[in-house]
Amino acid sequence: MQQTMHQQQIDFLKRLARGVAAQFGGNCEVVVHDLKSSDPDSTIVAIENGHITGRKVGDGPSNVVLKALRTDPSKLHDKLAYLTKTEDGKVLKSSTIFFRDEEGEPSAIFAINYDTTLFMAMQEVLRGFTALTDAPDPNPETIPHNVTDLLDELIEQSVRIVGKPVALMSKEDKVRAIGFLNDSGAFLVTKSGQKVCNYFGISKYTLYSYMDEAKRTADRGQV
Repeated sequence: MQQTMHQQQIDFLKRLARGVAAQFGGNCEVVVHDLKSSDPDSTIVAIENGHITGRKVGDGPSNVVLKALRTDPSKLHDKLAYLTKTEDGKVLKSSTIFFRDEEGEPSAIFAINYDTTLFMAMQEVLRGFTALTDAPDPNPETIPHNVTDLLDELIEQSVRIVGKPVALMSKEDKVRAIGFLNDSGAFLVTKSGQKVCNYFGISKYTLYSYMDEAKRTADRGQV
């Protein structure tokens, strides 16, 4: 009966191996090791996409299997998502899952080895493609949907540049913010002047005064 139950376990793992390999494609090797094999030098009873490591049914155990055969069963634990490497240089993301019999002895291993070599190469290409010559802006520019959104974004930028909320801004702070908006072309947006006045709590006259003052400050080379 015990042998029958073990065989049922192995048969289930073989079916599971086919399913996992079909789901994740040709880069996913799935291996079933029978730890109760009569020949300890031949533990692989099922393997899908064996081209990844060059192994086949009937081949011998890996280091993980050998360790399982000699280690105290209580010290064996599943190992998930770790990196391994093939002899020809493929980088694999591997997981090893132990199955036990009714006595708690390890009876089978279900292993997944996903070839990530192409992804690693793509990662390097993408890293180079997205690398910035200058230090990244902690507040990257937002691409607006329309001019209204653009004006809102420019106003928010002016506040970030000053570094304090409008309620705490001094006259000099507001001059600096208005100067930024003017230099950014914010006042080319229709009815932007009134919106800026409302936001900063100033009159149209004050707005023009701040614009002139900001321009004079810039002309003097002051920051």
